[in-house]
Amino acid sequence: MALLLLVVLPLCLGDFRLGLAGKYLSLAFCAVGMVLIWGYGGILSLGQGVFFGLGSYMTAMFLKLEAAANDPAASALASFYGSSLPDFMIWNSVEALPWWWRPFESATFTLLAILTIPALLAFGFSYAYFKKRVGGVYFSIITLSLSAIMALLIIGQQGYTGGVNGLTDFKTALGFDLQAPSAPWMLYLATVLLLLGCVLAGRFIVHSRLGRVVVAIRDREDRVRFSGYDTALFKAFVFAVAALFSAIGGVMFTLQVGLASPSLVGIIPSTEIVIYAALGGRLSLVGAIYGTLLIGAAKTYFSENFVSVWQYFIGVLFMVVVLFLPSGLAGLLQRLGGRKEAR
Repeated sequence: MALLLLVVLPLCLGDFRLGLAGKYLSLAFCAVGMVLIWGYGGILSLGQGVFFGLGSYMTAMFLKLEAAANDPAASALASFYGSSLPDFMIWNSVEALPWWWRPFESATFTLLAILTIPALLAFGFSYAYFKKRVGGVYFSIITLSLSAIMALLIIGQQGYTGGVNGLTDFKTALGFDLQAPSAPWMLYLATVLLLLGCVLAGRFIVHSRLGRVVVAIRDREDRVRFSGYDTALFKAFVFAVAALFSAIGGVMFTLQVGLASPSLVGIIPSTEIVIYAALGGRLSLVGAIYGTLLIGAAKTYFSENFVSVWQYFIGVLFMVVVLFLPSGLAGLLQRLGGRKEAR
């Protein structure tokens, strides 16, 4: 897997295609987390886009404030309007920087916020519901509603979030030129290394005692509860880890694509994340990456060659996966390997 991502793809793809691969790998963070909570934890969440969006928007806030402070064009615009604000706030007649934007002038605070806020919100939110023994389809509906609320909130606060247009036009990140020719390659490498780190962390959790308890909760939660375990605590912890993975993916997406948009946190992207995990295999962390890349490549190919009907092809692909690959690509490879050993 590491050889494919670190060597094969960079050698086979040009700058544009490598940027697309980096974009899809950013979404794979969410798919890896989905395998952890859905495949091993039995928690079907339809709101992982919320945490992806949190990481994306917190990164974008820092980048916009850095641009307002260092970019000559932004500084001239701020001087003309008499306010040192991001450009979109000036255009929306915002007179002062909101208090909740100010901490994101610090890179240290931004990094700590990305690593803690999504995980803490996910833990507190899920623990409250799991403690009330809300699960199954009811929890899925709640997370789906959360993603819809998040998207509407971002769109409705245009002066503070960029609205439906989102946040874009990032020049630098800690002084690193995001538009330099080497930027796509370096960001792609960083994305791959972080993604592999998340996979290793997920494997450590799965093969630890914690992971075994989580799987036992998935299979027979009542028995685990009667054994004295706080099942809500275990489930909330795994949910928080998946939220952290999604937030890191949102960071890398914004750095590579140059966009933080409400379209990333709504119902559709949150549902697609489930499909990525299902295609790769619900119990395969590495398979989630392959599933994300395969769907991303299919979207690119069909949209470029069948402009008016490409979405139908994607729909057919999803139906084929559900009908003929219920255990995903990982299950298919496992069956093929078993047949080979039998021969």
